[in-house]
Amino acid sequence: MIQFVFPEHANNLGTLHGGRVMDWIMLAASITSSRIAKGITVLGTTDSIDFFNPVRIGEIVVLDSWIEFIGNSSLELGVHVQSENTETGEMKLTTTSHLAFVAVDKDGIPRSVPNKIAPADDKEALMHLEAQNRKDSRTPEIAKRDEMARNLVDETEFTRFNLQTTKAVLPEDSFYGNFMSVGKLMLDIDETAAILAKRFVKGDIVTGSLDNLYFHAPIRVGDIIILKAGLNYVGNTSLEVGIKVLSEDLNTGDQKHTCTAFLSFVHIGKDGKTKPVPSFTPETPYEKRLWKEAEARKKRRVERVKQIKEST
Repeated sequence: MIQFVFPEHANNLGTLHGGRVMDWIMLAASITSSRIAKGITVLGTTDSIDFFNPVRIGEIVVLDSWIEFIGNSSLELGVHVQSENTETGEMKLTTTSHLAFVAVDKDGIPRSVPNKIAPADDKEALMHLEAQNRKDSRTPEIAKRDEMARNLVDETEFTRFNLQTTKAVLPEDSFYGNFMSVGKLMLDIDETAAILAKRFVKGDIVTGSLDNLYFHAPIRVGDIIILKAGLNYVGNTSLEVGIKVLSEDLNTGDQKHTCTAFLSFVHIGKDGKTKPVPSFTPETPYEKRLWKEAEARKKRRVERVKQIKEST
């Protein structure tokens, strides 16, 4: 899938919004999974997404997606994203991601995937095995899906720096059928988290990464989504924002926990270089716990980025 970067896709620094890239990733993967599954698929989880190089207005974004493993009703996909400078032809890695989709019927009930795949060579066999291992490693989290969907506790209300936004889910927000496009949801998540990050930094920020994300309940057209963001951690030039997403059926008042996302942002100056962020000291036991958990995620993130850079 190829996208031209227009001004409406960019921030005031002239670089592509991280949420827009995530939207395009979900769209490309949704098209690929739906083709293979012969019908509707919904995103169950996405592994961490790290952004390596900024994409500027006027450049082209090229997204390649492929199937790596097919289970009974699930599909494991890989997506590779790079930017292209139309004047020089230079290509740069933007990000790479692994996603898991579930084939469902019109009521959202999982159904079998008719197509299967067999690795053609050793390279594909390794890819197939790694995808199967990722699928197996997620099993404990997936098993808690219904329990997590009922977890409506607001983890942000105990943080001193937080933000809540609400949005109606309209037909234009759906991919097809009655389900909200997960790409559109990622746009909303990134935007809400970025507002909080920029309010704290009081300067320009860019999305650095999104950590592993599990979806516990679908969102339907006609629902509203409530996004609750809180500041978890502050480093030298970056910070982490946690954001919990709830959906609400306005006809019944029933609420469900859709997902909880952790995003990192980097403070950027007008010259494009990183800048220090204001200091923040966790004070309450709750803030200290969030800080400690965020530090562990940052450590894993640094190691993950290092491995990806070495492999590419």
